[in-house]
Amino acid sequence: MQRRKFIQGTTMAMAAGLGLPNELFSKNRRTSANDKVNIGVIGCNGMGWSNVKALMKQEDVDLVAICDVDSNVVAKRKSEYASMRKNVPTTYSDYRELLRNKSIDAVVIGTPDHWHCKIMVDAVTAGKHVYVEKPVGNSIEECNLMVKAQEKTGKVVQAGQWQRSGPHYKKAVEIVQSGVLGNIRVVKVWAYQGWMKPMNPMPDSAVPAGVDYDFWLGPAPKRKFNPNRFHFNFRWFWDYAGGLMTDWGVHEIDIALYAMQALAPISVVASGGKLAYPDDPAETPDTLQAIFQYDKFNMLWEHATGIDNGPYNRTEGIAFIGNNGTLVVNRGGYEVLIEREADGYSNRGKGKMEIIEAAKTPEGVSYLDLHAKNFIDAVKKNDQSMLNTPLRSGSVAAINAQMGNIAYRTGNKLFWDKAAMRFKDNAEANKFLTPTYHNGWEIPTV
Repeated sequence: MQRRKFIQGTTMAMAAGLGLPNELFSKNRRTSANDKVNIGVIGCNGMGWSNVKALMKQEDVDLVAICDVDSNVVAKRKSEYASMRKNVPTTYSDYRELLRNKSIDAVVIGTPDHWHCKIMVDAVTAGKHVYVEKPVGNSIEECNLMVKAQEKTGKVVQAGQWQRSGPHYKKAVEIVQSGVLGNIRVVKVWAYQGWMKPMNPMPDSAVPAGVDYDFWLGPAPKRKFNPNRFHFNFRWFWDYAGGLMTDWGVHEIDIALYAMQALAPISVVASGGKLAYPDDPAETPDTLQAIFQYDKFNMLWEHATGIDNGPYNRTEGIAFIGNNGTLVVNRGGYEVLIEREADGYSNRGKGKMEIIEAAKTPEGVSYLDLHAKNFIDAVKKNDQSMLNTPLRSGSVAAINAQMGNIAYRTGNKLFWDKAAMRFKDNAEANKFLTPTYHNGWEIPTV
């Protein structure tokens, strides 16, 4: 009866279209200057600016500072902002100068991954709230340092894993945690990215005019400028990021582990390589499978570039495979596939659970906008517990994704010692826990 009531309640919620109140954003509400939240953005070429645009849909938020090492990007964003608000943001090339601006309440960090930790720790130490892009950190130790800094300062820090703010993801998590799917032994997580084509090899070249390339490198190893390693494509080089595992993977692994209430694996093993585009200059694997073992289930991660036909005919998603049924969820919605009772050698018997109606993402609703609003609501209350993806929780996916990459890079099956926060009996793997900072930069101390 409890299961039936849950399913009926879920169906009723879905019948309401996962609706959201019209007053979700404050466009029609007048706000005084004293009520406004002033933000700055550090790194605004990609998702940093997408986050700003989401925040600007709330009239009680103003952008007062723009920082990027590429002055061409700064000029472009300043011009674009003029169509959103009347105030003129102050511009910076050095984020440390931005953090000294007393008028700023919160900052958005949209830099390449290798900068997330240092800037976030400096920001909360300077008294700023933070919205930091995913993955939280570019190493396991950086993630831990960021959590320590947030908890030490008490500042509000939201991780950019915005799927957590999506109504249909929340409902999917409820279904998983209700028990109606039965014992969940396997969770599949994947990203098949057909749009990704090989990069053309390019020679090193002069640094583009207006770019402070030394500052862009920051704590990463010193290298000559190459267009393939700059801006968006930094994701595919180990100096700055972790490839698709920490790019798409963090979003999907986040929902998987959050729903399963899991933190760290017992073991992880990975296999793959540059199997699609072996001659392109990217370093991270374009094809990868990883198996994570937890206390009561296994999680299987896989990604492939140049292919769209992933599991369940979806380019990306998470499948919670239970004894009674499988819930498959991605950015388009979710559905539940029911297991049938075996009838001899066939599975034509009755279903092991009652039907749960499929759900689609509500039209006209941006989950990134919801995530941005959730952040501002928490900032106004100075309450970290209000966040949909608070930093400690959001760091779990980044840490697990880093473990998958370390298993791939070492070629070993790794066993995690959660008490010591290290891999067991594997010095090579443990070298990847803490990065070496270069060019005079030092890893933060908290």
